[in-house]
Order: sequence, then C-alpha cells, then structure tokens
Amino acid sequence: MHPIAHFKTITEHCHLVCRYCLRLGLVWQGLTHDLSKYAPVEFWRGAKYFQGNRSPNDAERMDTGMSLAWLHHKGRNRHHFEYWIDYVITSDGHVAYGGNKMPLRYVAEMFCDRIAASKVYQKDAYTDASPYDYFVHSKAELLIHPDTADELEEMLRVLKDEGEDAAFAYVRKRLREGEKV
Repeated sequence: MHPIAHFKTITEHCHLVCRYCLRLGLVWQGLTHDLSKYAPVEFWRGAKYFQGNRSPNDAERMDTGMSLAWLHHKGRNRHHFEYWIDYVITSDGHVAYGGNKMPLRYVAEMFCDRIAASKVYQKDAYTDASPYDYFVHSKAELLIHPDTADELEEMLRVLKDEGEDAAFAYVRKRLREGEKV
C-alpha cells in the first residue's frame, strides 16, 4: 500500500493537466480535471496497486481481471474516449457498440492528459514523441470515433514534430475554429 506516493503522483498529474488546460483557455476543465481520482473507490485501489511508472489500473487488471477504479473513473471524466462509448447507429441503420464523436474541448483536455501522464510516468525519459507513440501503438484496438482519433493524433503529431509551444498554438487554433462550426 503506497497512499502517499500515489497521492503525490495523481496530484502532480492533476497540476500539470490544469496548467496545460489553462494554456488552452479551458479553465474549469483544468481546475476539475480527474478529481474522481481522490474518491475512495479510485484512490485506495490506486494506492494498493501503485507502481510509480504506469497506471495502477493496469496492475489491478492483472490481479483481478478488471479495474473497478478505471470503471469508476472513465464514467465520470469526459476527457476519456471511453466515456463516449455507447450504442451507435451505423450508416446502414444498424445499432452497434462503438465510440461517439467527442466534443473538441474534451479532445483538447485528453491531449493535455496524455502529455501529463507521459511526463509523470516517464520522468526524464519523456520526449515530445512519447504521447504520440503511445497513442498510435494501440490506436487500432481502441473503440474511439474515427474523427476523435484523427483529431487527437494530429494534436499529438504536432507535439512530436514541432514541439510543445507549436502544439498548444495548434490546439488553441482548433478550439477557436471548432467554436465556429
């Protein structure tokens, strides 16, 4: 059980995401990002399965076959594409299970979340390519709406190829454009 180390890790993550969201003008999202991680159902499982270099939800899955902390978390945080998984109507009128398109402001928060998670877990090994590489490695297996996946991938690609300042400028521009649509 590692409650202090887990508390420090999630707090560092939340502070980074808050700072990044503020750079994008997403004030409320930054201030309220991942508060459910402090709820007992998430916090104590995170402390029990704390690893320091990756999500404790992975260790909980390995131990029990599922992560109750993750099920709680994804159902309360709209910046996770898993929050948006539901029944969808296909182009031929059938009902299927899949990802719905996420509002752009939550894709932007997911962008911030992925940078912060990579930095917190990878520490000195982090590069601007880390969040991109992690995403594209598993993209084909995800139940994420294609438009959402493309939007996130482009944000992360700009980060990888042009650096953090250019990526945040790009995401701010996308948010301005998205508001007009």
